[in-house]
Amino acid sequence: MTSLISRIRAAAPPSAVAAGLIAVTVGVTSSAALVFTAAKAAGAGPREIGSWMLALGVGLAVTCVGLSLRYRAPVVTAWSTPGAALLSTSLAGVPMGQAVGAFVFSALLVLVTGVTGWFARAMNRIPVPLAAALLAGVLLRFGTGLFSTMKGNFAIAFPVFALYLLARRFAARYAVLVALAGGVVASVVAGGWHVDALRVSVATPVFTAPDLDWKVLVSVGVPLFVVTMASQNLPGVAVLRGSGYDVPVSPLMTWTGAVNVVLAPFGAFGLNLSSITAAICTGEEAHPDRTKRYVAAVWAGIFYLCVGVFGATVASLLTAMPHALVLAIAGVGLLATIENSLATALSEKSSREAAVVTFLATASGVTIWGIGSAFWGLLAGALTSLVAGAGRRGGRTPQQPAPPTAPNPQEPATTPPNRVPATKRPS
Repeated sequence: MTSLISRIRAAAPPSAVAAGLIAVTVGVTSSAALVFTAAKAAGAGPREIGSWMLALGVGLAVTCVGLSLRYRAPVVTAWSTPGAALLSTSLAGVPMGQAVGAFVFSALLVLVTGVTGWFARAMNRIPVPLAAALLAGVLLRFGTGLFSTMKGNFAIAFPVFALYLLARRFAARYAVLVALAGGVVASVVAGGWHVDALRVSVATPVFTAPDLDWKVLVSVGVPLFVVTMASQNLPGVAVLRGSGYDVPVSPLMTWTGAVNVVLAPFGAFGLNLSSITAAICTGEEAHPDRTKRYVAAVWAGIFYLCVGVFGATVASLLTAMPHALVLAIAGVGLLATIENSLATALSEKSSREAAVVTFLATASGVTIWGIGSAFWGLLAGALTSLVAGAGRRGGRTPQQPAPPTAPNPQEPATTPPNRVPATKRPS
């Protein structure tokens, strides 16, 4: 009996299960409406919309669970939120078959980037401080959302924050779980739930044969690929690298692209690495042991499968759930990750200015040519680093390093942030 309990605790630590649930809740509530809008733009009916959710849920379950177990790292995938926003406008008047053809084409391009390895080579050139600054910029609006939502929903947001602080003091491992439970109770008491909107139904797969029209491939498939890589996969890799998980990038692209190709005819328009929801599973709130945080990503995959199977039910649940509760839980769940990202970004004086530029540009939320701020923030930071480096090299009298000082026996030694690589296995 004791052995069975130990196995259950190892497979389902409460903090990891809570992190997986929160990650899926944040991911779905923040973008499911865009998926429904994109599906309707392509002429999808209720059965097709359910099939889209089912295909996306199955794809995310396969990639989250499979890749996390394979590399023993919290690899969290998601559907392409900017891709769904793009499709909401670009699919108007496009037949469903041609839309599916664009999904297949975009997924094949992702698969090619994984097989050729060019995306991995590009990511290896990004300094760790800039990757950490990019992550902090992406997460900033969720951190501030915890407090901005208190203006109109104080009765929901403040109890979440207060319970989180109390749990951090007395039961740090369960802080987010306690905050989530308290937030649900507070929102019920405040009357924020609309239970009359809830209904239960199961999604069924609907196959649509791809129709490869070159105009749609160029106007929809290529932009979908670009925004997915620049706005999703790039910051997704930055989350893993910034959290100390040295997972090989090419296999991640290969497997997400391959699974996407198989499921595209059923409505999986874009599968990619997650950034915001992944940060919930890579932080210390998910598990105190860094090597065990992959369990949170596995549970995220399980919850994504539930989302897919009960697609219409999830839609009604999103309608019933108070948005303030989602913002508050996301905020407390990401506090530790934002803290660690900022500490890493500013840890090296030589790259501090470039990191600040990356952080500010990414946090601005600017979108140019349909490409999100994560790409432009990284580009601005790289340009700043390049110019600053050239200025230092062009100086006439380089600054001499200060002589080393003797260590003070009264002060503990400091060490740089740990970078724990994922378990290396043959690719």
